[in-house]
Amino acid sequence: MPKRPLLFLLLAALSAACGAQATGNEPPLDSIERRVLACTSCHGAQGRATNQGYFPRIAGKPAGYLYNQLVNFREGRRPYALMTYLVEHLSDDYLKEIAAHFASLDLPYPPPQPAAAEPALLQRGEALVRQGDAARKIPACAQCHGSALTGVQPAIPGLLGLPRDYLVGQIGGWKTGQRHAAAPDCMGEVAQRLTPEDIAAVSVWLSAQPIVDSHPAKALPAALPLRCGGVPK
Repeated sequence: MPKRPLLFLLLAALSAACGAQATGNEPPLDSIERRVLACTSCHGAQGRATNQGYFPRIAGKPAGYLYNQLVNFREGRRPYALMTYLVEHLSDDYLKEIAAHFASLDLPYPPPQPAAAEPALLQRGEALVRQGDAARKIPACAQCHGSALTGVQPAIPGLLGLPRDYLVGQIGGWKTGQRHAAAPDCMGEVAQRLTPEDIAAVSVWLSAQPIVDSHPAKALPAALPLRCGGVPK
């Protein structure tokens, strides 16, 4: 068991002192639940988040995906100063422990955001998500993220239950080169082919979809359309 970083313990204690866990039933100081209070202060109780704002849900996401993102923050491929500060000195083993904890949580999702867009924009978003655009070499989101769009084990995230603003920001980050994944960066490649209108359409449609079964698929029915770093072959 790796030594517990003092930063995480201090932030956990601070969150508890501010009332984040003021229930009288706080977990032990060195438990994983207590140590990740630094995470849940932004990502919501147990990492379940809400359907508003910018912070994504992390509860129930595939462990491989969560681990990859923590490494991306640590290595600078995904710039966000607060996350980098939290993980820059953490070991691979500790990041895997954090990822496994949140991946193990099976919690209800909030209702989707209202579909606040013109029908034509929603139709465009659904077409790109489900069918892609072969003429522009844009694969369907469902080809990688699963037909139910809830992700695929062990390292592909779900796209449902995320706020529209977060989706716009992340896809836009790939398009502008502000966000990267391990090479080959398949999302970066796809995002370069999307227009701003495509990104808006995909994001508003995804954020408005209800979730029937939130569990990631065990496997894709076919090979990925592009090579993706961080995703086992």
